[in-house]
Amino acid sequence: MIALPRVCRPSLSALAFGICLGASPVVGQGAERFEDMDVFGLEYAADPQISPSGEHVAYVRTSMDIMEDRKRSEIWIIGSDGSDHRRLAAGASPRWSPAGDKLAYVDDGQIHVRWMDTGETATLTQLLESPRGLRWSPDGRHLAFNMLVPYDPPSLVAPPRPPEGATWADPPIMEDRFKNRQDGVGYLDFGFNHLFVLSVEGGTPVQVTSGDFQHGSAAAWTPDSEHLVFSSNRNENWEHDYRNSELYRVSIADRTITPLTTRDGPDHSPAVSPDGSTIAYLGYDDRVRTYQVTRLYAMNADGSDARVITGDLDRSVSSPRWAADGSGVYAQYDDEGNTKIAFVTLDGDIRVLADDVGGTSYGRPYGGGSFSVASDGRFAFNETRPEYPGDVAVGSPDGSTERITRLNEDLLASIELASVEEIWWSSSFDERPIHGWIVKPPGFDESRTYPLILEIHGGPVSNYGDRFSAEMQLLASAGYVVLYANPRGSTSYGEEFGDLLYHDYPGNDYDDLMSGVDAVVDLGYVDEDNLFVTGGSAGGIMSAWIIGKTDRFRAAAPQKPVVNWYSKVLTADNWYGYYHSRYEGLPWENPDAYLEFSPISLVGNVKTPTLLITGEEDLRTPLSETYQFFHALKLLDVETAVVRLPGASHDMSRRPSQLIAKIANIVAWFDRYKTTSLTS
Repeated sequence: MIALPRVCRPSLSALAFGICLGASPVVGQGAERFEDMDVFGLEYAADPQISPSGEHVAYVRTSMDIMEDRKRSEIWIIGSDGSDHRRLAAGASPRWSPAGDKLAYVDDGQIHVRWMDTGETATLTQLLESPRGLRWSPDGRHLAFNMLVPYDPPSLVAPPRPPEGATWADPPIMEDRFKNRQDGVGYLDFGFNHLFVLSVEGGTPVQVTSGDFQHGSAAAWTPDSEHLVFSSNRNENWEHDYRNSELYRVSIADRTITPLTTRDGPDHSPAVSPDGSTIAYLGYDDRVRTYQVTRLYAMNADGSDARVITGDLDRSVSSPRWAADGSGVYAQYDDEGNTKIAFVTLDGDIRVLADDVGGTSYGRPYGGGSFSVASDGRFAFNETRPEYPGDVAVGSPDGSTERITRLNEDLLASIELASVEEIWWSSSFDERPIHGWIVKPPGFDESRTYPLILEIHGGPVSNYGDRFSAEMQLLASAGYVVLYANPRGSTSYGEEFGDLLYHDYPGNDYDDLMSGVDAVVDLGYVDEDNLFVTGGSAGGIMSAWIIGKTDRFRAAAPQKPVVNWYSKVLTADNWYGYYHSRYEGLPWENPDAYLEFSPISLVGNVKTPTLLITGEEDLRTPLSETYQFFHALKLLDVETAVVRLPGASHDMSRRPSQLIAKIANIVAWFDRYKTTSLTS
């Protein structure tokens, strides 16, 4: 990792003027604050894969390349006791063979295998498309994976041929697909994703699924290594019935596909028991709502006797993994903003084994961790707390855990981070308990009053939690108290709470958040005349909504907002995911409802100085949404500006400099309108 030394590490704003400001101001006892350029020093562990014996963990170590302004990922390995920590290879998606003697991984679009005893590696493929979802067969002889199979795009006529040596524009592209774009990718390649099987001895991959259907999720092998169980939507109306999926079994020998589930709703993430008798999987009966809890199911291998085994757990479950003895299933879920690993028996008994899973969303405090399980029940996961991004940790069946890496110890040892503390309050709308966290600036002094930033999460079907966040740290280091919260509609508090925004969004989540601001103001160290609001995506929507309903905030910075649901639903890459589940009917069938919940409907009330920030290549909340609000504010003569991030998609943290620039602009905008009457 290349990084600037802290003795002379200029801020992004200082770099623009070619000067070096030196070290950060001293806070506490000789400690420094977290600076914008420290983002380039961050590292985190992802995709931890424990060996079958439990002796080693291979994982993907991600750092920030300051010269290329991008994330850089490599495969590292460490002993489960924390010993022998070293780089293993370039690439990602490490997967141990059943015997633990080999490690498969993907690098530069190809599948590689490393023999662990000798360190020799082999490149097994010459693929033209990128493989995903690597899975070893139980006999260790084959690898299954998913890959796009392209087809020629549709065309009404052949394009004219240019004269030899002429330079013409690229020929036109005809589009007829229901889903044709994806944020962060752009226009999708024409093709269908299928399952392939490859001999570990090399050779040509064999396609085992067929038809004009998408097979994009990883498959599970049966113990005899003769079948794959996978999730897909192979129904005739699959494009429009996009929420639905079923489980199928395909024979490797003759490619026969057998359906295993038939209900209306998503069935996915299959895991086959060690004896092959039972399949664990995830899903729910679709009632077409904004939020529905994903439950853990089990059924016989032929699809019969399907039953819920997490019936009493009112939380969405992910990542089922069988215990080696078939006694139950390991799984992951979020509870009150904290991600946990649990063991679930087939009788429905649930035992939590680990907390604090996550740390791969380094910008904001979202979830996103993962885990793997060894034959003896030990497991590896990435662990995070507000004090550090994802590290590798190992756990035992008795519930004891230990963090075995300290990837950011060198960077953070001399830094006084902003402290993060939990807070609960009652919503002014219906007295529901609402959960949040207060981030206090380094060197916090209770005798002073501070400006407050309300930072709102995206989704809104998502959650923040007690996890590391570079953005919260930077906002707090700039001298602000920050409040982030999980208002109604957030996940990890049960299905009823998560579905409160059904046909009512934005809705009373506004009251939840404003009640949170009041609760923090009542603590006595926030200056009520210096309140600010920001947030991204759904948080940008709510930021724009808030300033149309109140003028309590001195300035606002909606990031990548939707301001007009009519235009959003017909232009975004996920345009089809809103009618009925979010708003009743199609936009032209119910235009009043679409407008009623659009921030643009309140824009005539806005008097708050407003900065809007969006990536130029954002397909999820297109830049046109930002400019609708900006132009309206200009017509109203409200102080406003737009910051566009060139090349950025909806995820504005893919390039570290853009995360830094986003926060720097927000702080500068808020500083412009902040009063100076802070008490000391």
